[in-house]
Amino acid sequence: MVEFIFMLTHDDRTVDDALEVLETLTGTGLRYVGFKDVGATPARQRELTDRAHDAGMEVMLEVVSTSVDEEFESLHAARDAGVDWVLGGTNPDLGMALLDDTGIRYCPFPGTIIGHPSELTGEIEDIARDAKVLSGHGGVTGVDLLTYRHRTADPAELTRAVVAACSGPVIAAGSVSRVEQIELLAAAGAWGFTIGGAIFERKLPGGDTVAGQVRAVLDITNRKTE
Repeated sequence: MVEFIFMLTHDDRTVDDALEVLETLTGTGLRYVGFKDVGATPARQRELTDRAHDAGMEVMLEVVSTSVDEEFESLHAARDAGVDWVLGGTNPDLGMALLDDTGIRYCPFPGTIIGHPSELTGEIEDIARDAKVLSGHGGVTGVDLLTYRHRTADPAELTRAVVAACSGPVIAAGSVSRVEQIELLAAAGAWGFTIGGAIFERKLPGGDTVAGQVRAVLDITNRKTE
C-alpha cells in the first residue's frame, strides 16, 4: 500500500490559509497531512497540529530550512507542536538528538540537498548508501527522498535503489503532479508520497476544490492496493 500525505504547502512553504484549507478536508478520508517549517510560525504549527489531530489525522512537518540554526529552531518547534513525524532536514545528528525520546518519527533527507526549494544531487548509489546509513540509526525511522527533485536521475531507478537500501519507510517528496508519477512510486516500493503545490494548482483529477483533488488522489492510491 502506498500512503498519500497532503502537504498544506506551495513553493516549499506553508500556505497562508492552511487552517482554512484543513477545515475542508474533514470527511475526505485523509490520514496524513503535513506542512513545512517555512511559512508557519511555531504557534501556527501547533494550531495546525491540534486541528489535524482533532480530525483524526497524523501530522508531518517537513524541514526545508537551509541553515543549521534554522533547522535547530524548526526541530524545537516540531517538538512543541506535537507533530507525529518530522521529515527532511540535512543535519541528522541534530535531529536525532532533539527528537530522542519524543515518540516523533524522524525521516531525514538522504543525499546532498541544495537550495530552497530543495533539490537533490548526487549519484544514485551514493544516495542509496546514505539512506542505508541513516536508517541504521536507532533514532531514524526512514528517509524523505526528493525523487522528482533530482535533475538527472531516473526516478524509478532512484526510488527502487533507496527502497532496497533503507530499513524503514521511504517517503517520496516534492514535485509529484501526475497520476503516472504516483503509479511509478507505488511500483518502486515507496511507503508514501507527498503532494502540495500540484493540488493547489489543480493539476490532478478531482475538480476545482482542494478536497475534491485530495479525494481523487486517495482513490488512486486505493486502486493500487486492490
